[in-house]
Amino acid sequence: MNLSENIHPSVELRTTAIEKALELIREDLEKVDLEFRKNLQSDVSIISAIGEYLLLSGGKRFRPILLLLSAKLCGYQGDRHIPLASLVEFIHTATLLHDDVVDKAEIRRGNISANSKWGNEASVLVGDFLFTKSFSLLVEKGNWEIFQVLSRATTLMAEGELEELIRTDDLCLTEEGYLSIITRKTASLISATSQVGAILADVSEERKKALSRFGLDVGIAFQLMDDNLDYTSREEEFGKEIGIDLQRGKITLPLIHALRHCTPEEKTFVQETVDKASLTKEAFLRVVQIIERSHGIRYSCEKAKDYIDRAKRHLHLFQDSEVRQALFTLADYVIERKL
Repeated sequence: MNLSENIHPSVELRTTAIEKALELIREDLEKVDLEFRKNLQSDVSIISAIGEYLLLSGGKRFRPILLLLSAKLCGYQGDRHIPLASLVEFIHTATLLHDDVVDKAEIRRGNISANSKWGNEASVLVGDFLFTKSFSLLVEKGNWEIFQVLSRATTLMAEGELEELIRTDDLCLTEEGYLSIITRKTASLISATSQVGAILADVSEERKKALSRFGLDVGIAFQLMDDNLDYTSREEEFGKEIGIDLQRGKITLPLIHALRHCTPEEKTFVQETVDKASLTKEAFLRVVQIIERSHGIRYSCEKAKDYIDRAKRHLHLFQDSEVRQALFTLADYVIERKL
């Protein structure tokens, strides 16, 4: 796995920085993949088949990378970061399986989604297996603080997903409400991931909180940019269908900002578009035009950049080092990624 393979050609200099950052943990990342495969072993063949399919489909391993770098930043010297990084990827993969069923997605990471290939029932049940396996492994590791952190994160994730579902097609969703949703559904696990690295190293509470807050702000920025890409990417770059958020009635920040500034006629058109059972290319492009005229994409990007700047400030209590710079590079990647 190479995160730099997922960087757009227009950011060649940043690609070099990403490669340098990953070189610090390359051997550990390879061990994480081996651990992931080991934990997929089951007498039920479809579990291994779906897990392996997702593992080989080009995931960025963003969360394992963050955990490994956070542990290294805190001076951790043991080997428990490897299974925990794999475990976090298990949790994330489980959420992807469930999300694609809820969203009726047909593409994931540029390939046919697992639910399209094996069916919704198998995807949900394998997602359940990954969740339960994750916490079985977590109990075996015997760290109560890590168990609490990851348990709370998964609870928040479920709450965020449910809140998003409840607010489907709701054009009254405010920016504050939207940020609350993405903080729970995406940023909570990323925050927990970076905090786990600090817990492993048994650093001060101040440093644990700093890494937790770093992950939280990076996670919010990550989802802000992900939601932007739904309106700006080409499908072959993005790795999943564009316009799917709008088609499923997910109201994200570019649209929220546009609705604050568009005309009543444009708002009526947007409402009619999200209410329809299917989304035409013409309707999608008109909504994109409304968003662009209102500078919704730019506003969302600027918001994400603000969160990344704030995330970096949380790490100023750590001494400058190659590892801290690697975390800064990873944070910058969140803004610059094209998929």
